Amino acid sequence: MSSSIVAGVDIGSTTVKALILKDGEIIGGLIGPTGTNPALAGKQILDTVVNDAHYAASDVKYIVATGYGRVSAPFADKTITEITCHGRGARHISSQIRTVIDIGGQDAKIVSLGEDGRVIDFVINDKCASGTGRFLESAAQLVLHVPLEDLGELSSKATNICKISTTCTVFAQTEIVSLLAAGESKENVIAGLHSSIANRVIGMAKRVGVKPTIMMTGGVAKNIGVIKALEKNLNMEVIVPSDIDPQLVGALGAALIANEIFTNGQRGG
Repeated sequence: MSSSIVAGVDIGSTTVKALILKDGEIIGGLIGPTGTNPALAGKQILDTVVNDAHYAASDVKYIVATGYGRVSAPFADKTITEITCHGRGARHISSQIRTVIDIGGQDAKIVSLGEDGRVIDFVINDKCASGTGRFLESAAQLVLHVPLEDLGELSSKATNICKISTTCTVFAQTEIVSLLAAGESKENVIAGLHSSIANRVIGMAKRVGVKPTIMMTGGVAKNIGVIKALEKNLNMEVIVPSDIDPQLVGALGAALIANEIFTNGQRGG
């Protein structure tokens, strides 16, 4: 049988992610902004990944879309929930994963996996952006005036963890201003933000149970400060994918499912 190329496209609230597999192996992945047209953004990112790998769109035999924008992706052959795709992607990276913590731009979700890798329970936050990437981005840009990517390193220099009593984006900004005015350092305030997010996520996680091994995915997984806060409050190690961008885990899961569907269809035919 000739080589088969399949794709997974994860259309999130702030970013779209596409990943392609050739005979089950990753040959390309890309992340870009969702913008105002999620379906178009998803197709453009996918086309770019395929083109960068020196293939044509017609070479992609099967596409699975996931994420909140999956329902508006006419280019996909099938849509699968992000819960299933994140679980599948994480489990593929490590068969030991039993809990997936995914924090994206505007939502956070906890997925509990059984010993066989299947999703047994999950919880997702409401539509409020509290405790998400947008929460951190707003604090960094509007109040702290530091680059978002510097938050993790800055929090490691904290001498004290400020108490941020809310994860509401608007009210937290007011708290931050008050803390800075009282003489607290940016490093201490940032550590407080990370701790606040960790506490909210752990509160969600307790509803489904937290079992090791834990993997964190999504854009916030790139923030070492949040990882450390989670580990401290959970008293457990939280691993982050090292061989793949943590934002691509959902797209990886979608691509793996696409590969399975296509391969089984080929065999069946």
